[in-house]
Amino acid sequence: MLKLSYSTKSIRKEDAPGMRKWYIVDAEGETVGRLCTKIASVLRGKNKPTFTPHTDTGDYVIVINADKVRFTGKKMNQKVYLTYSLHPGGQKSTVAKDVLAKKPTYILEEAIKGMLPKTKLGRAMYKKAFIYTGAEHPHGAQKPEPLS
Repeated sequence: MLKLSYSTKSIRKEDAPGMRKWYIVDAEGETVGRLCTKIASVLRGKNKPTFTPHTDTGDYVIVINADKVRFTGKKMNQKVYLTYSLHPGGQKSTVAKDVLAKKPTYILEEAIKGMLPKTKLGRAMYKKAFIYTGAEHPHGAQKPEPLS
């Protein structure tokens, strides 16, 4: 029987932080779902050849102009965001148009969180995302590169 050996290098969590980059994304005019899949992929580290599922090898992402994202079709008036206070009768529903007017970063936050693992590792990955409504951000010292 022929035995094949594969040399796949698995990254340890001690090796990952030195390889992190900073990216900046302008969300103006971008579709929410398509933008968030790219951001979640970078936060998770799937764009790197050193991707390891059990380790946080992702990069930092800065999102500017989060208040200028768009939905396709009629989702702006029909998509519903639900919150629940854990009390009887505590469920509230809000349409995407109202959420965008009241708290513009919430739409991107929820979409990105939904695309990451629902574990401690996923919560650690999400902490590397910084979402701002305007074009200004306080991370100029990190010299972020534009995400293609």
